[in-house]
Amino acid sequence: AKEMIAMLLAGGQGSRLYALTQKTGKTRGPFGGKYRIIDFPISNMSNSGIDNIEDLSEENLAPLQSTSEQAAITTSTQNAASLNIMYTEHGQIGDIYSTDITAYMENIECLEEMPHEYVVIAPSYMVYKADYSEFLDAHIESGADISMMYHSVDNAKDAFLNCNALNINKQKGVLAIEPNHGNAKNRNISMDTYVMKKDLFIELVRKASKRSSMYTFADILDEESENLDIRAVSHRGFFAIINDFNAYYQANMSLVDENAGSLFDKDWPIYTHTNDSCPTQYFEGSKVTSSVVSNGCLIEGTVENSIIGRGCVIKSGAIVKNCIISADVVIGKGVHAENLVVDKHARLIRGKRIIAAPEKPGYVKRGDKL
Repeated sequence: AKEMIAMLLAGGQGSRLYALTQKTGKTRGPFGGKYRIIDFPISNMSNSGIDNIEDLSEENLAPLQSTSEQAAITTSTQNAASLNIMYTEHGQIGDIYSTDITAYMENIECLEEMPHEYVVIAPSYMVYKADYSEFLDAHIESGADISMMYHSVDNAKDAFLNCNALNINKQKGVLAIEPNHGNAKNRNISMDTYVMKKDLFIELVRKASKRSSMYTFADILDEESENLDIRAVSHRGFFAIINDFNAYYQANMSLVDENAGSLFDKDWPIYTHTNDSCPTQYFEGSKVTSSVVSNGCLIEGTVENSIIGRGCVIKSGAIVKNCIISADVVIGKGVHAENLVVDKHARLIRGKRIIAAPEKPGYVKRGDKL
């Protein structure tokens, strides 16, 4: 069935990381030290054996070809996948026209020409592991019009607030798709991941576009849920939605927990843009606990509960706690950094105590010197 299916990599409204994405698109933000957010959906597709991927995330995709998307595809031995980039015009922050439907409509002719019978639509701003070929097989067997993935959570009062939740009946039929307003702790959070026949997908996109220029794909599905058989498919394992700065911080920090093991599996590799460098060196006097440390670092100080990107230097007497440090950052002697996201190439040398509140993590700009 694999040759019957194409993959659409979708953007999403509100999925902005502000400062982190001024130089790169939101899906190209670093994640977990040596990965980027987009490596996860691309690897899911590649490992699922899907060989046609269209990128419709609504942002300027000019630097795409040289980076991890291409690396992910070409590194995959199973499968010489093709990645087609479809440009979209709308991408301004706060632009009400910047919806997934807008992106699909701008590329509707290309989508119509695709020879595949089915499409899987997956978001470029979520991190999880899933086999899409199994998802397709279960969908075909069920006879449903549309299958969509969801993740049951018990912290929906405080998290997933910019996301949709599914109202599901006992037979796993979707009755409604509604925004999570944080008024219940147990919710079935939509993963914005769907499988359906390509012709139905195109029909729904055209319908949404006619009804309102602000419509998202979730809006049209909610409206059509009475007329269509939409099935909900439960997902288990690691799951993070990265649609704002705090969500980005929390998702990275959750990798430090034990439960992140389900995301990394030797039989399900996460392909990324490789960067061959030496192993990290830990000097006498260094102390590292509950952290994810990438290769090529020099560590003399203390690292606790943090994610450290490639090629970072942490000098003696420095303390890095509850931080997400991107590649090529220097934390100078005696500097105490806590509850921060530090972007690439920054130097924290003279500001001796840079500590943000845990509920409102701080941000150090790319290439900045403190």
